[in-house]
Amino acid sequence: MKDSKQHKKIVSFGEVLMRLSPAENRKLPQAKTMDFYFGGTEMNVAASLAYFGEQTQQVTNVSNDLVGDAAIAAMRQFGIDVSAVNKVDHPLGLYFLEVGSGLRASKIAYNRLHGSFANITPQSVNWEEVLEGAGFLHWTGISPAISEGAYQTLKEGLQVAKQKGIAITADPAYRSNLWQYGKDGHEVLKELVSMSTIFVGGVNEINEILKTDFDFSKEGFVAASKALIEECPSIEKVFDKVRDGVSASWQKIYGRAWAGSTYMETDQLEITNVVDRIGTGDAYAAGLIYGLIHFDDQKALEFANAACALKHTILGDANLVSPEEVLEVIEGSTGGRIKR
Repeated sequence: MKDSKQHKKIVSFGEVLMRLSPAENRKLPQAKTMDFYFGGTEMNVAASLAYFGEQTQQVTNVSNDLVGDAAIAAMRQFGIDVSAVNKVDHPLGLYFLEVGSGLRASKIAYNRLHGSFANITPQSVNWEEVLEGAGFLHWTGISPAISEGAYQTLKEGLQVAKQKGIAITADPAYRSNLWQYGKDGHEVLKELVSMSTIFVGGVNEINEILKTDFDFSKEGFVAASKALIEECPSIEKVFDKVRDGVSASWQKIYGRAWAGSTYMETDQLEITNVVDRIGTGDAYAAGLIYGLIHFDDQKALEFANAACALKHTILGDANLVSPEEVLEVIEGSTGGRIKR
């Protein structure tokens, strides 16, 4: 078991959103009421890690009103340190989700481009203070896509983290519809990935960043990983989640990785009754970070894949499971027997 980064906090940077969703797989025109949750891809990672028993801190902006107060309260309930959360006079971002079922896919509509997080600036974050005592800084490609201010704030954080020797996990998802403030998303993501150490993504993400066309085979993944590390030498390892979606309710996943010179993968896990797809990739990232802190690379990959599988069974954005529950899945306990 590793211990070099134990007891060091994990810092996440990104938007906190309110999610509004009709219950019982209804479509919006059928709904008279909606459930709401607070989430956001980076916050979901922090929440999951907090449930694993790690110290986490979120860097973000929320609205200076009762909605922002509720978002902060939700983060506190998850166990996230909110001392680096700023309250500003802009509305909290939100999104609407229609949960699919069977062959009907889920649908999402966002309202976030002019919200509180879009108005974050480098001057609002004291990165030297925030990153004191940190072992990891986690970011995703969604954050720098929101605004120039979010991009510049993240870039400054990565520079400070790099100077401090902090591990930087990059989940550089490219969302073309978000990049609306004049920057080339591919170039920005390549720049920020070049300042990171762990790449959480696969062939699709590498192709977007490098403008390549590697295929999704094992050989294609290895070749893409090698090309990424050659272009971005600070990247030490690449961890990928591979999904086979039979339907909205039936998913199969496995993990694979290129650890600089070694290929590894996990067994496939099958989820035949999906409760909630939202946050499953975030659960993978959180499981990976926890695994890298406590285990070797192979077991870290297995832990990430099992954590991701479990999130499919949890309603809401955050993966509210313990390390023991994840380890049980790794050890083959997937029958769902009642525990008494």
